[in-house]
Amino acid sequence: MHQPMKGVKMVEVAQFTFTPAAGAVLTDWGADVIKVEHAVMGDAQRGLRLGTGGVAAGSFQPLMEHPNRGKRSIGLALEHPDGHAVLLELCKDADIFLTNFLPDARTRLRIEVDDIRKANPKIIYVRGSGHGQRGPDAVKGGYDGSTFWCRMGSAWATTPPDNPRIVNQPGGAYGDSMGGMTIAGGIAAALFARERTGEPSVVDISLMSVGAWAFALSLGNAMLSGEEMPPPPLDSPMNLRVNPTMGTFRTSDDRWINFTMLQPGRYFTDVCRHLELEHLIDDDRFNTAEKLMANSLEAGKYVADAIASKPFSYWTEHLKTMEGQWAPVQSPLEIVADAQMEANGYILPVTDVEGNERRLVASPVQFDERPPVLTRAPQFAEHTDDLLRELGKSQDEIIQLKIDGAVT
Repeated sequence: MHQPMKGVKMVEVAQFTFTPAAGAVLTDWGADVIKVEHAVMGDAQRGLRLGTGGVAAGSFQPLMEHPNRGKRSIGLALEHPDGHAVLLELCKDADIFLTNFLPDARTRLRIEVDDIRKANPKIIYVRGSGHGQRGPDAVKGGYDGSTFWCRMGSAWATTPPDNPRIVNQPGGAYGDSMGGMTIAGGIAAALFARERTGEPSVVDISLMSVGAWAFALSLGNAMLSGEEMPPPPLDSPMNLRVNPTMGTFRTSDDRWINFTMLQPGRYFTDVCRHLELEHLIDDDRFNTAEKLMANSLEAGKYVADAIASKPFSYWTEHLKTMEGQWAPVQSPLEIVADAQMEANGYILPVTDVEGNERRLVASPVQFDERPPVLTRAPQFAEHTDDLLRELGKSQDEIIQLKIDGAVT
């Protein structure tokens, strides 16, 4: 299997999901990622129980496995001179240093750009943050639920004005996972640039920038027009007003089928055949693209009523031969059982520390038409001794570092 990052070494001083998820992607691509954890508490996300985000089976907790698979963990007391010295030794031959610590913590722990580059002038320095490195909020932390989802517009755009509460992110680490993939892409570009020019970059990605990018079309339209398009009320057939083959339709058993066909004139005839609406094909109201668009709300009601006449299971089978773009609205258990996920290697096996086979979602990029091979996330400080030996430390030196509280 081709691993484009094989031979690349990254030292990660980060916790939670947003920034560590980038390290997980790099391990999928073959990189050696060393996860530096607090010498006593480890990553603050270990053992976290937060709704369904904290589900665990023995040692296997998806909240930790997802952003940390494939890494090696070392426990370091960065505030201890000897622990900090070990960090710099790890960085001497590393290609990348990755952190999501806030500015005051980076200064206090001496892990700013200049601190790390004293050990390795050619290292690529990467920061994940809530709000970027400039401006009054640069010193403030953020989570994807607050900064990515709420502050950057996704919550506003998905919450109908008559909804009794703000719509939350659809799942845990939703913006974090997208942000981690974005950081991984930035790292890949920085490695490419250093290979070409010899110059290392300082790379910055924030939850704010990722949230703005995800919402960019709406922001661009707002800047151009000076207007906002708020979400429609709960019972509004808004999409049907412009295109009868775009919308999410309720089935007879209260499930949902989505149509997203951007060319109604091209697909309407086939839709009619699949929905037993053949009598509409030559209907004078709908027999040209122009007429169809002019009467789209009326045509869309026929589509909605047809789908409402039969259950979800019927449509998921019957629509398989339809030419236009459609999708069932699926739950998590349905998604992980989707044959298309299995066929493409989007869900992969991984063996946990107890030897049980589990499954995780693979990172989305594949090379040479093959999915990556996943290995589990490390236990806290699992590789401390191995990594210290790789730095040339003797057993006596390792024991002394532990006695002094510099390492776990």
